[in-house]
Amino acid sequence: MYILGQCFHAYPYIYSSNLSNISNHTVFFHQEFNFIHSPMAASSTSLFLVFSSLLIFSSLLYVSDADYSAPIMKGLSWDYHHKTCHKLEKIVRKHLKKVFKEDVGQAAGLLRLHFHDCFVQGCDGSVLLDGSHGGPSEQTAPPNQSLRKQAFIIIEDLRNLIHKECGRVVSCADIVALAARDAVHLSGGPDYDVPLGRKDGLTFATQNATLANLPAPTSNATTILSALATKNLNPTDVVALSGGHTIGVSHCSSFTPRLYPTQDPTMEKTFAHGLKEVCPTNTTDATTVMDIYSPIKFDNKYYVDLINRQGLFTSDQDLYTHKETKPIVESFAHDEKLFFEKFVQAMIKMGQLEVLTGGKGEIRAHCSIRNPDNKGYFSYLSEEEDQYDLESKAELR
Repeated sequence: MYILGQCFHAYPYIYSSNLSNISNHTVFFHQEFNFIHSPMAASSTSLFLVFSSLLIFSSLLYVSDADYSAPIMKGLSWDYHHKTCHKLEKIVRKHLKKVFKEDVGQAAGLLRLHFHDCFVQGCDGSVLLDGSHGGPSEQTAPPNQSLRKQAFIIIEDLRNLIHKECGRVVSCADIVALAARDAVHLSGGPDYDVPLGRKDGLTFATQNATLANLPAPTSNATTILSALATKNLNPTDVVALSGGHTIGVSHCSSFTPRLYPTQDPTMEKTFAHGLKEVCPTNTTDATTVMDIYSPIKFDNKYYVDLINRQGLFTSDQDLYTHKETKPIVESFAHDEKLFFEKFVQAMIKMGQLEVLTGGKGEIRAHCSIRNPDNKGYFSYLSEEEDQYDLESKAELR
């Protein structure tokens, strides 16, 4: 029996390899994303109106009170930029509202970027760095090759807006964390405070380190739990963070091992049949949505999908098979507020992984380049010093 009467063919989101002008991008571990919309489905205009409504009414949805008693790393604080850049969060949210109205998919793309930054070498903005003579960047590692290029551009655009308003006082790592929070909230999910004060890293991780810290979509629950336990994330955190898959889509290559040569018995047959129509072979290059119930809304329907055996990846569906995570999946499927609360707690915890604070790291003048490697950095510093001198003289008058 399907919860909420879910059935693959009952949904307006028919899977197709043809791209439309609306895209979504999955988060947390996986492949490239473009939201697919069939001519048989509701029109792109309808989806645009649905998402626009989410933007308009997101402020009326569940809002998480900041848990100021939650432990935060030394050097971070809830009001870190209050004096130096009090308009910071308004700048980020205003810009992202415009971005998401143009392209729904950027929300999941930005959320995924935060995951991939934090799981590899900590939340230090290292995933944003271009390669150098020291080696290839994290972006060249297979799990990161599908990160949405536009997500990097959005982060740099935000940095430019923020530094123009406040000066070079906010790190790219903090901007990524705030963008992920707003990606969640503006998609219909919880709003919450983010501890800030991260510094940007001076190095990027090797390809081997990147691969070792981003579990594959073919991983089972035991593997995922073990990998993330090393990052002090417990089973509830893991299941909650996996709920980020409620928005986004993925390539066939991430789930065709569940279809060919034989079908995974844990996959619901009608759901599998629909996926085979999109991916008729194990080499088909097409995409499909992660959450067939509400692919552009951040909600708890991802967990309903798992109970209905309609999870896309092994790493998703096995959460409902594993004895330790199954009751957590069930609780989130039946209680969206509980999911939101646990998701916020897990995001705050994940967002503090191996952060650099105080005198460690730097605040980059450009998110993709370390300051010492940035030819324009010293002229940038000169401009900052000139501005500081002018402001100091004005204050003395």
